[in-house]
Amino acid sequence: MNAVVLGLMRVLHFLPLPLLRGLGWVLGKVLWLTASKRRKVVLTNLALCFPQASAKDQRRMGMAHMVLFAQAWLDRAWLWHGSPGLVASRLHMVGEVQALQQGKGAVIFAPHFVGLDAGWTALCLLMQRRFTTIYTPQRSEAIDKWVLQGRERFGQLRLFRREDGFKAIVSTLRQGDLLYLLPDMNFRLEESIFVPFYGVPAATVTTLSRLSRLGQVPVVPVTTRLTANGYEVQVHAAWTDYPTDDVQADTALMNQRLQTWIDSMPPQYYWVHKRFKSRPNDEASLYPPGTD
Repeated sequence: MNAVVLGLMRVLHFLPLPLLRGLGWVLGKVLWLTASKRRKVVLTNLALCFPQASAKDQRRMGMAHMVLFAQAWLDRAWLWHGSPGLVASRLHMVGEVQALQQGKGAVIFAPHFVGLDAGWTALCLLMQRRFTTIYTPQRSEAIDKWVLQGRERFGQLRLFRREDGFKAIVSTLRQGDLLYLLPDMNFRLEESIFVPFYGVPAATVTTLSRLSRLGQVPVVPVTTRLTANGYEVQVHAAWTDYPTDDVQADTALMNQRLQTWIDSMPPQYYWVHKRFKSRPNDEASLYPPGTD
């Protein structure tokens, strides 16, 4: 099955983008109807984060998210198999791009929007800098190989595994590398603290604050928005008030600022992830039975 999917992805990059996005729209609708466990996760997340929205609006937002999720997944066909010229033509970098052109190291805070792989590709392809990121292996060996080849396709880069630890990463930061970091998911509980995310305690890793401080480099946020023509990759101004000596306050501030970006494009955030899976003090799960 994996071989069929990967073979199809290698072919799909030949399609015009509107047609590919149309296929993503169909796939997203099908997933919304058939992937009941994941649909429940999406709706639970939206109910927790947007309680002021009606159930109808939450479902509309959830369905829009599933379509965008599917479209972004299919876009990996051209991101990872299209010609460099084609890929570059569909990736548009805006904002404070000069913040990443200083020749100094930085931690790039890259939240989990559906276009996260497009953001990584844009940076590696369009900027003459050395990049690093932390890679989580896929369960399937074939999928893992495909993802690695896609993410290592352009630029000067190095992918770390979580077990590599902080020492090697900090060393590259001090040498002037840019670290593409995605610390806004429910990862290892032993590395996390509970801070508010839309007012709900959420287990959040402290790596953004710690790596910025240990590497003695600033945090530069980068958010990626899926558009009709490809992706808009926005580089935000470096944070001048971060990090502080208070890791908990830093991590809470990270979530608070992330909420502002999510509010500007709610369906594009990664709601299929069980963001509130870990609970403080062994509290009951917030997700419906059967979604674990």
